Amino acid sequence: MSLVVAKFGGTSVADFGAMSRCADIVLANSATRLVVVSASSGVTNLLVELTQATVTDETRLQLLKRIAQIQYAIIDKLARPQDVAAPLDGLLSRIASLSESLILNRSKAIMDELLSMGEQCSSLLFAAVLRERGASSVSFDVRQVLRTDSHFGRAEPQIEDIAALSRDFLKPLLATQIVVTQGFIGADAEGRTTTLGRGGSDYSAALLAEALCADAVEIWTDVAGIYTTDPRLAPNARPIAEISFNEAAEMATFGAKVLHPATILPAVRQQIQVFVGSSREPEKGGTWIRHQVDNPPIYRAVAVRRDQTLLNLHSLQMLHARGFLAETFATLARHKISVDLITTSEVNVSLTLDKTGSDSTGAGLLSEALLQELSQHCRVRVEDGLALVAIIGNRIATTAGICSRVFTVLEKHNVRMICQGASPHNLCVLVAESEAAQVVKALHENLFEGQA
Repeated sequence: MSLVVAKFGGTSVADFGAMSRCADIVLANSATRLVVVSASSGVTNLLVELTQATVTDETRLQLLKRIAQIQYAIIDKLARPQDVAAPLDGLLSRIASLSESLILNRSKAIMDELLSMGEQCSSLLFAAVLRERGASSVSFDVRQVLRTDSHFGRAEPQIEDIAALSRDFLKPLLATQIVVTQGFIGADAEGRTTTLGRGGSDYSAALLAEALCADAVEIWTDVAGIYTTDPRLAPNARPIAEISFNEAAEMATFGAKVLHPATILPAVRQQIQVFVGSSREPEKGGTWIRHQVDNPPIYRAVAVRRDQTLLNLHSLQMLHARGFLAETFATLARHKISVDLITTSEVNVSLTLDKTGSDSTGAGLLSEALLQELSQHCRVRVEDGLALVAIIGNRIATTAGICSRVFTVLEKHNVRMICQGASPHNLCVLVAESEAAQVVKALHENLFEGQA
């Protein structure tokens, strides 16, 4: 039996009308048996506010009221709201209870359970919308199958456990029902709720697709596929009909907001094709991401990732010595930090870090403890207010003339870092965030808009 996993983001399940459009998409394809949903738009941000230590009793009540209003606005449009009213009220009561628990206990485990509640509400309601359309549908608690470690806020999936549990508890349901479940959340071996970090709903869908050996993953969002760049920065940006896994991975990693960076990994492992489309305008089609595509171009897209941090490390110990980089990366690994780009000289190392690695609450990566540990063996300087602009394509490292063409565009801008050569699929430059929009627009005009 063909199996498609469909994931709908927060704007796609924002209200009853949006959920109804998503129901049309699900019911139009009999192969769509598993649906993964995010929290309704705005709910996760409200839940994050509830986790803050500074929240007052008055603000807490206001936040709880706003969360409830979003859910009740959906349930009030159902023909039989009484069918899900009691379980929804139970979830809202649990939100209030967890938020009060955080007053005395700032446990990350409690925060993760609180942050998971938006997805639990939207999956309950979306399954009800499908049933009212005549479908046999059930809301399934993904924590039964999506096993993770206990790193609350940014949990790591346990791939083999997810596969075994999905075969035992999830796959049997798919033969007779459309199963609606939650993105972004999982559970550790003790059954405690965990989260995969902000943007983890795409990742959840791909992990479940991998576990079930699905034929495709559909990521439904508010844009009609992947474009050559953000149309808000370059009005002449074009949609891309088909793209390879490698290109998509680079685009996701370097800032294409339509796709979470981790999503592509499970799909690559199982060579599961991924579709990205708009739930508002499904008739416009979208972008297919496949293992290979015919005649991939040298230039595929320009991506930008804002809010970058440049970490500069200076030490004379590096001069004709061994082990400095190993010690630096070991320190970063202990603090769960991954490095994006790196350049070195005899006595300096510069690293870029990105907040896509931050936890579910949005906490920063560079803790005081990390900076103190690094300072023990080098001088540390942190620069913020930067943006990473990446030219994505194919054969970039081996095609003559690319650098001269790019640097001609960049000659009026102060480039803080350049990285090229590690991958044939990208060339990256670090610039001031205030100049990022101009750089993207200029590169797009030069590389894409002159083409026929």
